[in-house]
Amino acid sequence: MTAHKTVMTTGEVAKICNVAPRTVSKWFDSGQLRGYRIPGSKDRRIPLDQLIRFMRSHGMPLNGLATGRRRVLILDGDAEIGHAIADALGERGDYEARVATCVMEAGALAYELKPDVMIVDVGLAEVSPIAISRWVHSTEELGGTLLVGVAQQLGQANGQALLQEGFDAYLSKPFEIGALTGLIDERTAAAAE
Repeated sequence: MTAHKTVMTTGEVAKICNVAPRTVSKWFDSGQLRGYRIPGSKDRRIPLDQLIRFMRSHGMPLNGLATGRRRVLILDGDAEIGHAIADALGERGDYEARVATCVMEAGALAYELKPDVMIVDVGLAEVSPIAISRWVHSTEELGGTLLVGVAQQLGQANGQALLQEGFDAYLSKPFEIGALTGLIDERTAAAAE
């Protein structure tokens, strides 16, 4: 799901609420979740404000929906660097970032946060870029998550290898936060088209 979407499909709502699409259809058909049908179709659409109202009234975690901010999960073995990136993204106001310092912690946070973007330090000894890529792309709750690989002195050859392994983009450390946000904005816009 893109961060600035104002209307969603039942499938997108199902991912956000961690339920089956049929459950969302039942909520819609019973009038609990308000929205509209596409004219000439049975497809349902749910406005973001109605989804937020529904989730609040049922005590569901909003996971950044109410703010419209992009949810970012940063996996970096150096907590100080991870938090510096998270703080810089947070200062922009349109990002909600969380930091994990190991693969296990990142996995748990990914299920909780359902990130729009995962920034992964592929230089960590415990990180297998292809394993992370396969896991993200095969996990229904993470559908549409943008994968950005980062590492110290990440050259073009290694960056291209990451793209071949299923990453969406890469950056060499150290990088300017503007380069990261520009890359995220560009890739998110391309994915929405």
